[in-house]
Amino acid sequence: MTQPLILISNDDGIRAPGIQALKEACRELGEVWVAAPEHEQSAKSHAISLHEPLRFKKYDEREFSITGTPSDAVYCGIHHLLPRKPDIVISGINSGPNLGNDVIYSGTVAAAMEGAMFGHRAIAVSLCLPEHQDKLRGKNLDYSVAAKLSRDIAYGCLQRPVQPGITLNVNVPYTEGKETGGVKVCRLGYTNWASSVHERKDPRGKRYYWIGGERSGSDGIADSDNEAIAKGFVSVTPLHYDLTASRSFDYLRNLAIGSADRIDDELGNEPLEPVVTPFMKSK
Repeated sequence: MTQPLILISNDDGIRAPGIQALKEACRELGEVWVAAPEHEQSAKSHAISLHEPLRFKKYDEREFSITGTPSDAVYCGIHHLLPRKPDIVISGINSGPNLGNDVIYSGTVAAAMEGAMFGHRAIAVSLCLPEHQDKLRGKNLDYSVAAKLSRDIAYGCLQRPVQPGITLNVNVPYTEGKETGGVKVCRLGYTNWASSVHERKDPRGKRYYWIGGERSGSDGIADSDNEAIAKGFVSVTPLHYDLTASRSFDYLRNLAIGSADRIDDELGNEPLEPVVTPFMKSK
């Protein structure tokens, strides 16, 4: 009987401790392959390299780095490196949360979603380390709880396939090896970063700028992923790359757009079923 083929990637780079912990945990489930960026590619979202060459580096028989983005790595893994199509794509374990609107920027989520776009089961896993990690500096961070949970969720998805195009976005609170408070199904919340652009000067006196502020830990949204993590739960949120906001169809039908002819649609006003592409139907 053929073992499940598991493709693992991330956005922290192939040497990151999170991907190594994930790789070891998933060996119990099947044949593990790794295709990950050579260097850290955090916050690269779903960027893909179209105007520069990619180079592969072989670390082991089934482990490769790619000089590109997380999406590049998964794309090349699926379409070039693997001997057959993967049964599941898992991205992580990210060193830091991917909550709320973070998922728009996240390379971790994008790597998993690249797999989902090609019809494969897909999971993105992030470890929610404290915002200020000074107290953890010099310590070996414990990825064991997140790795075990990743393996268990992957096993469940292999036994009962998720709907086509879905990526499960998993965030795990950092518990320093202790058990979490449990797993909660969540919606995306809102990650409120303090809006700031810091102006500084380099040693030559020239100005440069650094984007970003501090994250608030709670968004006050019932059943959001932010709230679950704030309470010590693991959050699991189903995502789909079809970003159509069907509740705004009626607004657009009544929006004044000059003298352009209005063409009737058959979309209705109810939430739409997600797009299912031909290669997904064959799964």
